[in-house]
Amino acid sequence: METIARKTRSGAQNLAILNEAARNEACEAIASSLEASKAEILAANQADLTQATESGIPEPLYARLKLGESKLATAIAGVRDVAKIADPLGVRQIHRQLAEGLILERITCPLGVLGVIFEARPEALIQITSLAIKSGNGVILKGGKEATNSCQILTKVIKNALTTTQVSPDVIQLLTTREEIHALLALEEYLDLIIPRGSNEFVRYIQANTKIPVLGHADGICHLYVDAKADLEQAIAITVDAKTQYPAACNSIETLLVHEAIAPVFLPRVAEALAQHHVTLLGDQATRQYLDIAPATEIDWRTEYCDLILSIKLVSSPEEAIAHINTYGSKHTDAIVTQDKETAAIFLNQVDSAGVFHNCSTRFADGFRYGFGAEVGISTQKMPPRGPVGLEGLVTYKYRLIGNGHIVANYHPTTYL
Repeated sequence: METIARKTRSGAQNLAILNEAARNEACEAIASSLEASKAEILAANQADLTQATESGIPEPLYARLKLGESKLATAIAGVRDVAKIADPLGVRQIHRQLAEGLILERITCPLGVLGVIFEARPEALIQITSLAIKSGNGVILKGGKEATNSCQILTKVIKNALTTTQVSPDVIQLLTTREEIHALLALEEYLDLIIPRGSNEFVRYIQANTKIPVLGHADGICHLYVDAKADLEQAIAITVDAKTQYPAACNSIETLLVHEAIAPVFLPRVAEALAQHHVTLLGDQATRQYLDIAPATEIDWRTEYCDLILSIKLVSSPEEAIAHINTYGSKHTDAIVTQDKETAAIFLNQVDSAGVFHNCSTRFADGFRYGFGAEVGISTQKMPPRGPVGLEGLVTYKYRLIGNGHIVANYHPTTYL
């Protein structure tokens, strides 16, 4: 493992000094190679799907594992989009004169080597790789065991593509066993950041077992609050999209909060719309006065279903909705539907989440849709980067001080420029 990490760091150091054109050319080579290898990639993914079916994999995990032509095409488009984004490296954030001829600059630079441990989502490997190369970082990847065939073929294709560029194939490494994770977490000498993508329990385990900084991406318990002054047609469309467009995604809603004033009209209509998508509804006692559905319990408010299941709760005010979200949410993404701008402003200001939306689906919480090209994950922690982590979240900065024989003994500060 140490040999792998050392090779990755060496490759990353060489990558960091390449110009933007060379890094963009590498991204294009990867995109073209993935397109040319589509049949081989989809066959490997089908092998994973077959094994997953035989082992009785849960349906939400199966949905994440399935690549398919559409997902693959979107991931490839994301690689090309990353290449089009402005170079995140070498950006001068500060330029000031501390004294005559003594210039201070703050310049962006790569983090170094990333360790990314992700779930059964093969396209994540493509997204992470393109972001790493564009931002000048090496990356050691560990996918879920259920996606082994998919990850192996994708890594092979990407490495082969890099042999035709100035970027060393060593900047991308793939781990395939659980034992390697433990070894990876002990390599603080070589890794600069660990990004775990999985459950809260998994993220906490990673944080507790490494000295390497960890960028946490845990559960996606997302909420939609439909206010008393909501446009009901709009609210129904947003609810259906946020729950059913891709229920296995971390940005789909798990709880629908509804103002009690509109419950008699809204609940039957939204239930009918969701029934057309085979959504199972659970509700609190007040909700069940209007809908014949099973009861929701305290556990449901804390559950990420990743499936066609939705819990519903009635609230008496926006403040009650906000309190519920801040109590049970995972600080991922939460939304309000209302025509009252003042209520919307209160919601956006007081909900403590990485993403707070007004009159739109939580499914927009995605680095690709934000125009980041792709993302390595969505961070639910308070310290930046927060939300979808794209290129800007994978760079740091260094201070450069340029003088001409300056010493502190005779230093006289000047006005900042």
